Amino acid sequence: MAINRKILFFVTEDWYFVSHRLHIARTLKENGFEVILLTRVHKHKKIIENQGIRVIPIDLKRESRNLFQEIKTIFKVAGVYKKEKPYLVHHVAAKPILYGSIAARVSNICLYVNAFAGLGFVFSQKNNFLSIIIQSIFIQAYRFIFHSRSAYAIFQNPEDKALFESLRIVKKNRSILIRGSGVNIAKYRFVKEPEGQVNILLGARMIWDKGIGELIQAVRILREQQVDFHVILAGIPDPANPNSVNEQTLKKWHAQGIIEWVGYQKDMSHVLSRIHIATLPSYREGVPKFLIEAAACGRPIVTTDVPGCREIVQHNKNGILIPVRNSLALANSLLKLIKDSELREKMGACGRAMVIKSFSEKIVAQKTLTFYKTIWNKKIWE
Repeated sequence: MAINRKILFFVTEDWYFVSHRLHIARTLKENGFEVILLTRVHKHKKIIENQGIRVIPIDLKRESRNLFQEIKTIFKVAGVYKKEKPYLVHHVAAKPILYGSIAARVSNICLYVNAFAGLGFVFSQKNNFLSIIIQSIFIQAYRFIFHSRSAYAIFQNPEDKALFESLRIVKKNRSILIRGSGVNIAKYRFVKEPEGQVNILLGARMIWDKGIGELIQAVRILREQQVDFHVILAGIPDPANPNSVNEQTLKKWHAQGIIEWVGYQKDMSHVLSRIHIATLPSYREGVPKFLIEAAACGRPIVTTDVPGCREIVQHNKNGILIPVRNSLALANSLLKLIKDSELREKMGACGRAMVIKSFSEKIVAQKTLTFYKTIWNKKIWE
């Protein structure tokens, strides 16, 4: 009997798959696996299909609150799983993990891997009554989907992995740590910083949990000190996220000259070549790809000492770690780098070396492939 070597990825958006998972799929194909993608299709279907990956469209609405529609979506996913009969399904991010795991269980999928790209706003909120209730619901849901010998998990940082183990959601022997999604070190190459005014870049979805409010306050603090610098925000609001910054606020800051908002940028390597410092004062992350890209380009980083961010920054080596939700510490750390070009150069070189050693696409893809083969062989002999 022929061995089933079919792997299906379930990802929310096609552009995200291209940015964060396409190199993994390419490696799988090079190793003899058939790869299928279930996703919402925008403009990237042809790019994916040109890599020999079949795309199955699904209308997955991240912002939907319609219970009937969500149940209908789970049945659609289960229908795809039953028709395609993949041996392994790889879910990425919260909704595909929750819906895909339920579908996998009712469809008798042999293996399903849930890859957490961070734990989202649910686990980054302050401990008020509502957030505790929401967290409790998610914890019970995650316990249900991992209560299966077919379920495995990939975490991007050790804190997320340890949290899920301590909450008895996932067992140690059924999860793995793979730091980040990897970057193309040939595309994101070391570039000397430009001459002139110091430019600071934050690249992310425009949501408050990325520390955007703290950055705006830090900018105001430094402006009062007559410091010469320029801040760029690259990214767009995320209406599906309850903590999204609205477009009017971003336009107002831009008009007031507090920051320059450039919106979505297709080529972040070009944007990074124009700047001197990267910052992301986030509340919690998986491992932010923006910071890996910045380090790959030789840019020093100022970020928060929180899960995910501290994975890519070693304090005072390739960047500076600051307390979370602390605008003054952010302002002081940015000022330190604004005033010291030699320190920026030294930290940038260290960051580039770190990415080459631990965060390249090749390393991440190979670790994922090895993990697949391990659980694949284990399942065969169970």
